[in-house]
Amino acid sequence: MQSPEKQQKAIDLSHHLSDVALARQTSPLKGLARFFGRPGMISLAGGMPSPDYFPFANISGDALVPESFAITANQSESSLSWLWKLFGGSGRKEKTSTITIPKYADRPEDINLATALQYGMATGLPALSKFINEFVGKTYKPAFSDWTTLIQTGNTDGWSRVILTLSNPGETYIVEDWTYPSAMAVTQPYGITPVGVPMDGQGLRSDELRKLLGEWDEAARGAKRPHVLYTVPVGQNPTGLTTSVSRKKEIYDICVEYDVIIVEDDPYYFLQLAPYSAKFDRASSRVDPTESDKWLSGLSPSYLKFDYQGRVIRLDTFSKTIAPGSRLGFFTCNPRFAERFERAGETSTQAPCGFGQSLIGQLLTTWQFDGYVRWLHGLAAQYEARRDFLIDALAEEFNLKQSLGTTGAWAGLTVLSASAKPRGLAAMSEKFAFGQQPYFSLVPPTAGMFLWLKIHFENVRGFKEGDEASLEIKLWTKLAEAGVLVGPGYYFGTEESARDSAAEGHFRMSFSLATDQELKKAVEILGEVVRDFFQNPE
Repeated sequence: MQSPEKQQKAIDLSHHLSDVALARQTSPLKGLARFFGRPGMISLAGGMPSPDYFPFANISGDALVPESFAITANQSESSLSWLWKLFGGSGRKEKTSTITIPKYADRPEDINLATALQYGMATGLPALSKFINEFVGKTYKPAFSDWTTLIQTGNTDGWSRVILTLSNPGETYIVEDWTYPSAMAVTQPYGITPVGVPMDGQGLRSDELRKLLGEWDEAARGAKRPHVLYTVPVGQNPTGLTTSVSRKKEIYDICVEYDVIIVEDDPYYFLQLAPYSAKFDRASSRVDPTESDKWLSGLSPSYLKFDYQGRVIRLDTFSKTIAPGSRLGFFTCNPRFAERFERAGETSTQAPCGFGQSLIGQLLTTWQFDGYVRWLHGLAAQYEARRDFLIDALAEEFNLKQSLGTTGAWAGLTVLSASAKPRGLAAMSEKFAFGQQPYFSLVPPTAGMFLWLKIHFENVRGFKEGDEASLEIKLWTKLAEAGVLVGPGYYFGTEESARDSAAEGHFRMSFSLATDQELKKAVEILGEVVRDFFQNPE
């Protein structure tokens, strides 16, 4: 990577801005804010209440220390929860340190409630913004020199601002052919339509992307060629795929050639996991780094690392690393786009909630960069253990056969196919012989918090081609009635994925929330329901 002194600034990409974005002006009252910090300025212009009347003298919290979770990934915390409750009363004794945010600070740059709880700029608290800037520079290493960050209220809000800033009604944008449902729901009311591109084991297919862009027929499509790509490159939601480094470079080069903006929605970036290995050989085959800086440098790089033109808009969120209720995240992008996002924020969300900003800002500035990286490393290890436990439970309930994927999103990846497991004399029965056909398949994810199951409805007794959609709903309903709720596959599909999913339905299963005991029970229920359904689908 070039040194910052040799990096070029972002090129002018203003032609991507939508009509609405170009029409936005600085909010009249927000325009006064640039004068507020001047020494001796007496402000009679705004409608800001006096901080003296805020009913909080200070806010304190007991925060976990960065080393709270082990990084060996041998066991999830939830698997030990019963033991802590048995011997520790209400639970495990956690090591904490107290953080306090005062109403007034001795230094204006320190986080304080008088500023955090006041009407503020859409750019967020300065101390939090400073931490985020330093974190982005050290972690993602953007390849253009004038990148900037801007605080927002989570990635769904961030994506909403992005698509309305870049696209007009009637336009299209590119997505993976299975993608995050809320991303599509954001654009639907505006008549901005997703166009799916197939994936393989390396991520979104660059050859298909080039074909789509190169062969786009504006007359036939009824829309001009898409100029925005929305992608979840790490722990792709819902498939769990992670785009390879070589594929990212290929996609970036194509986007330069066809002048496409890449929107990198990356909530699972720090939940990158080691490859799954079977329980019996896991201890001998897995080596976990013990130094968090080495772990961080080993993560798959962001598109920002290859972005020498400023055409990547990266969306980060604290929802998966701190708490979803904080409603806090940030953009990293070129300054022209950031300025337009700021204008959009001024008349919508304004700034994220001051309570969330102050608490997270104080936490991160207390932990500092190394502490936060250690916290993230521990989280990744815990999610890895959760993934392993769920797949281990499936291996106990089903016969998991390993093979190499040859088509579609799993091409080149290790696929586990689940069929009936012999139980006593059942192995000799006709029913068991029929059940040797797989019920479902999965690829162990290397990031994120989901398993993506392909249900082999073609093996259901009495199956007829075209039954997939109705069978998916029927099986989903039976599971829900039995006490297990999963995400039905059609939530995540584009028109393109619907055309290419012959004889396969899909479910998304999360391993992020349930305890190990609940996951095991869920798998047992799944086994009972699936075995019965494949024999008696009505």
